[in-house]
Amino acid sequence: MARQPRLTLPGYPYHVIQRGNNKQAIFTTTADYQRLLDLLEENAKKFDVAVHAYVLMSNHFHLLATPKTADGLPKMMQAVGRSYVRYFNDAQKRSGTLWEGRYKSTLIQTDRYLLACMAYIDLNPVRAGLVVQPQDYPWSSYLHYLGVRVDRLITPHALLWELGNTPFAREAAYAELVQGGISPVQQAAITQATLSGWALGEADFVADLQKSTERRVAKAAPGRPFSVNKPNQKQPE
Repeated sequence: MARQPRLTLPGYPYHVIQRGNNKQAIFTTTADYQRLLDLLEENAKKFDVAVHAYVLMSNHFHLLATPKTADGLPKMMQAVGRSYVRYFNDAQKRSGTLWEGRYKSTLIQTDRYLLACMAYIDLNPVRAGLVVQPQDYPWSSYLHYLGVRVDRLITPHALLWELGNTPFAREAAYAELVQGGISPVQQAAITQATLSGWALGEADFVADLQKSTERRVAKAAPGRPFSVNKPNQKQPE
């Protein structure tokens, strides 16, 4: 069965996952992590893709990004993927594939899922048991949103401005949001939508989205919407 074409509509945020082949490590040194970030920054500018959040794990990475053109995100990912494989193979004196096929992605409804997806990305190292707090992990965009460092790769989404009237207020609000976490149901919804390639949003959003493309955007009618938990809200058992 032929694989379905990508859902590539400009102006919408996408959650992206790229994995190493057979779960192999795609980073072995600090220089490797920095090389991928440099390639992302270079090609995000080249192909007009705004990267809102990222996390680089040992054998995969996540992005949250909004392309300005229909082919911007695929071209960026292709350029980054090819360049990084050449670099990594040369550095490791190896040959062959590095990636587990093409990247996975889902178009997300901004007002319902963008902040939840950012928290999902920032909490990835915590879920993996690498750190206790997300700010302790160096290879994510979280420290940028805490105001600890300036990350040139990052273009904050306009929705972030609604978190506060000053940079300090926005930083504090976002930190509180991430500390509040996301529920297992939210986590599963984001993961499943990304791996399947279906759009993630409420029924009305998905129905309107379908009018913009001949490509199917959902396998079935979406369920109840999910939202970011309020800070200190108890997580489901």
